[in-house]
Parts: sequence; C-alpha cells; structure tokens
Amino acid sequence: MSGSVTERIEPCSGRAVELEAGDELVVIDPEGQQVSDLTAFSREDMDEYLSSGRSIDYASKLWLTTGDLLYSNRSRPMFTILEDTCGRHDFTLTPCSKRMFELLYGEEEGRPGCEGNLARALAPYGITTDRVPTAFNIFMHVAVDCDTGRIEVRPPLSKAGDFIRLRAEMPMVVAMTACSAGQSNNFRYKPIDFRIERVGAR
Repeated sequence: MSGSVTERIEPCSGRAVELEAGDELVVIDPEGQQVSDLTAFSREDMDEYLSSGRSIDYASKLWLTTGDLLYSNRSRPMFTILEDTCGRHDFTLTPCSKRMFELLYGEEEGRPGCEGNLARALAPYGITTDRVPTAFNIFMHVAVDCDTGRIEVRPPLSKAGDFIRLRAEMPMVVAMTACSAGQSNNFRYKPIDFRIERVGAR
C-alpha cells in the first residue's frame, strides 16, 4: 500500500514500534529460516499484553495462522492474522535469554538473546525484562511428539520472502526481534524485515 516503507531489524537485535487500531504489520523473512519474536502491549494500559495462553485456548490449537486471532491477557483481540505464507509459527516457548544460552548452549557468558533485546526496545515504555511475556515466535518451527509430549526445535519452514500480515485490533506498542538462538534459525543469524501499512494511508 502507498506510503509504507520496509525497515530492517539487524541480526540478533530488536525494535519497538507503535500501531493504531486498523494498522497492518507485515513481518518478512528476507533470507529464509529466521525467527522473529514478537510481543505487544496495549497503549491504553501497559499491564495488558499479548497472551500465548489466551490465544491458544480460544483457537483450540497450538499453531496459529491465517484467520486466527491473537488475544491479550484480558481476553481482548490484539491482532488478526490476515495473511500467512509460511503457516508455521510457535506460541509456546519463551524468548531466548542470556541464562538460556548458558544452560542449553553451555556459553560461559550468554548473549542478551530475544528477552534482552525485547526489554531494551521496550525500556522507553517502562517494560523491564521481568515483564517480557512468552512471545509469538514468528516462523519458529517447534515439533511436538503426540505420544510423549516431547518438543524439538527444528529449522524454520520459512523461505526467503515469506511473510505474515497482522492487523492491529487496538492501539499497541509492539516489539520484534531477529532471533539470536542458533537452534531456532538453523545456526545462521539473519535479519528480519517489517513494514507498517497505516490505516490512514490507504
């Protein structure tokens, strides 16, 4: 749509943006197999945030895609998924963190990860690390064994140019990352692109 500009989130970093109700956020995987952790807070009350539990509960499924709603902790719609060319994302695992890199990857001094990058992007809005919730992990491929319940993080199914289009259902602050976890991104750290298609620009 006219007036929208594609912006880039550099590898292993994060950004925060503000959306109005009706704006459309398009998150793009420019190179393929790169995850973007996304979380959101209501601008009317920052204690209202994007909830994985509510969203999965109301959809009655783990993997959300075109036509599904993403809900807040107060059971209000925050996003509608309008279009999804990948079709597989994760809404169960928490953002990667410094401590997670130490525990799972054996790093002596873990990197900030998505948790730290989301907190850094949201700091101007008063959101600290402890308030970063489970994110909507766009393009992340988590397989579940139906018999044992065991999970496995696999390389994303997204190809270069795949995208998801989300319509904001309320005014929000949204934070996104280009994920820092090697296992989530097939051990290559790549950028994430996004653009905002403003409701007033159509």
